[in-house]
Amino acid sequence: MEFVGDALPLSRDGLAAAADLVGSDVNALWAVITVETMGCGFLPDRRPRILFERHVFRTRTNGRFDESHPDISGSPGSYGQGGAHQYRRLHAAIACDRRAALESASWGLGQVMGFNAEPAGFHGAEHMVQRMQGHEDEQLLGMACFMRSNGLHSALQRQDWAAFARRYNGPNFAINKYDQKLAATYASLTSGTLPDLNVRAVQLLLQYHGFDPGPIDGLPGGKTRAAIAAFAANRGLPAMPPHQSELYAALRESLPPVSQGGQSEGSSTA
Repeated sequence: MEFVGDALPLSRDGLAAAADLVGSDVNALWAVITVETMGCGFLPDRRPRILFERHVFRTRTNGRFDESHPDISGSPGSYGQGGAHQYRRLHAAIACDRRAALESASWGLGQVMGFNAEPAGFHGAEHMVQRMQGHEDEQLLGMACFMRSNGLHSALQRQDWAAFARRYNGPNFAINKYDQKLAATYASLTSGTLPDLNVRAVQLLLQYHGFDPGPIDGLPGGKTRAAIAAFAANRGLPAMPPHQSELYAALRESLPPVSQGGQSEGSSTA
């Protein structure tokens, strides 16, 4: 399956590096991540979370595919379902023009558009996608680089959500209440508990193994504990708390390795 990488979870070092780059507190970064992707940069099949924008593909291909492929080249909207469906749209676009297709999707934790690869610190969309397949740290750092390159970091530092939303989400941000969602999420994070990155890493890997831990939120709720118990029973392991390093190691080591072609061994080509 193309676009499957190591899909490693966000680390403390990765989060700290991104926060240092934009000069904001961690809560502000988490607010953006949560609103953009519900706080998770990968799908259960270990591909980066994406959204394919057909109006961007139209622009980048000069409308050449509007008549033949109206589902992937046309006016804004008509996204359809998230998850795997977005990759079906992406692959249809790749068959027409690979570079334009990769540039027309938003990628990872911060949903950085492929055409913004260079201000996000990459050599191009292909390079950005390759790096973002491997680690949420790369996804978050790309988001932070993009913010810094476009002067968005100052609005983030001030928690000026309207100014940030206008630049990051587009001129129609108010219709989507993007700024309000950011403000509410930031307030909730500031008054509550930040995600435990150890628990969150375990949740993400449980998802890769086919166990449902609930939201990838770093909070060890009942679904997470049930998923851990199911994984442990399946592997003949003793019960372990969600933050235990041995649990993460067992989850990580039992994942299928990723081949040099960018797919996990034993997977089929999409």
